[in-house]
Formats: sequence, C-alpha cells, structure tokens
Amino acid sequence: MSALALQQQALLGALLTGPRGALATRATAGLASHLRAPWARGLAAYQANGHDSAERSLRAAYPVVQALVGDESFALIARDLWHHQPPVRGDLACWGDGLPGFLAASPQLADVPYLADVARVEWALHRAAGAADAAADPASFEALTRLDPDTLTLRLAPGSAVICSPWPVASLINAHLLDDPPLAQVAERLRAGTGECARVWRQGYRPCVAPCSSAEAALLQALLEGRSLLAGLNAALAVEKVFDFGAWLAAAVTDGQVLGAAPRAELPGRSADGPAPTGHP
Repeated sequence: MSALALQQQALLGALLTGPRGALATRATAGLASHLRAPWARGLAAYQANGHDSAERSLRAAYPVVQALVGDESFALIARDLWHHQPPVRGDLACWGDGLPGFLAASPQLADVPYLADVARVEWALHRAAGAADAAADPASFEALTRLDPDTLTLRLAPGSAVICSPWPVASLINAHLLDDPPLAQVAERLRAGTGECARVWRQGYRPCVAPCSSAEAALLQALLEGRSLLAGLNAALAVEKVFDFGAWLAAAVTDGQVLGAAPRAELPGRSADGPAPTGHP
C-alpha cells in the first residue's frame, strides 16, 4: 500500500473511531507514523468538525429527542453514534437512521423507555420530508364503486409510515413541535402508560404525524406492504369489528394521506404479484 493510501486510511480511522479504547489508540498511532507533527492540530480540527457535523445532522432529524434529553446529553449521543455507526454516504441527511436502536440499547437511557419510539417516529418524519412528490388523483376513487377491492389498493402520500408504541409518541412529538396537545396532558398519558399508533405522511410539503386507532394502523400497514384494499379492510376488521371505512377514507383524503385508488399492479416498483415498497423507517 502506498504512503498516501496509508495516510488516508489512518486519517479515516482516527476521525471515525471512538476517542477511547485500543482501536482508537492504534488508529491515532498509525496516523502519527505517517504524518508530520504539525498535522496534529489539523487532525484535532477535523475530529471537532466531524462531531459538530454529527450534532447538526441529528438535531435536524430529531428535535424532540434533543428537547427530551437536553443539549449536552444530545451532543454526547451524537458523538457516540458517529463513532459506533459512522456515515457510509456523503450526504449526512441520510445518516442517523440507527439512532432509535442505539437509544433502545443504551442502559443509561433505561429511565426514558419511550425515547427510542419517539426517535422512530421522528426518523419517519425526516424521511417523509425528503420523499418524492406525488399528486392527488380524485377521479381515481370512482374505481372503488365498480372494481373488486381485492384488485385495488389506495395510493398513500409520500413518506407514509405507521409506528405503534406502548407510549403516546405522536402526541408527545406534536406537544413539543406544535404545542398541541398541551405537554401537561401528554405527561399524564406517559404516567398512565397510554400507548398510541402514530401515522406519518406528508401533507403538501409538510411532514405530519397524528395518532390513529389500531384498526386504522392495521389498514395502513397492509397498504404499505402492498396488500390489496380488501386485505387491508380485513386487517382493520380483525382489530375492530365495526370499522367505518367510508368515514376513515373521507378523513384520510381530506388530510392528504390518501391520494387516490389504483389497481395493485400500477403502483411504482411492483408487478402484479410482486411486493410493494414499504413506507417504514
């Protein structure tokens, strides 16, 4: 390996390897053997810039997680994630999807068990913000009156996803971002251990999250998995024996989550019998 390649490899290891432990020591020592002494200050600057970039990137995707743990703790979490799960793409907006699992596995955060699910919903919102645009097609709903629902599906808004949690995650996020519902009300739900299913979608250019019933979540989950409308309705009815599809559809069209109806084979990226792309984070 050339001297330049060794320098590049050592620099990358020193930047992305955690600041403690044998691996970090080897990376730093290896870099020192290939760079002159004056470069040490430059290395420290690169490391500091990497940490700052990690914090800025995660702050953009997880503002509620940051508010819940505080700025100082969030900065430490961002640095730890940077070293444990370094970015593999040049666009840092694509980095950070591992935070929910990282939080769930942290023994230091065991006293905030809802934090990982909040992060899952926030990542879904982050993904929805960057999802491809899609236009509504009101005329397509006419197919619902004449075609077999087992051959149809519903077209969902960009970035649609469903996350069910034993904690009131949708309300918690909206309380922090929109002051609705009041935070005191959400705190009572947290103390009571009230769970929620959160539905995520993009309304125009605005990512949204709202609580939904378990039946609604089952229907949306089936549609996200590429199953037919009939399969989705059966999934909803298995949860809630009386499910008013007409009322649900009217509300979902009004808030922009459902954009139209379509034969299953017409959805992008799927043949008539193939799987649909998932909307999950």
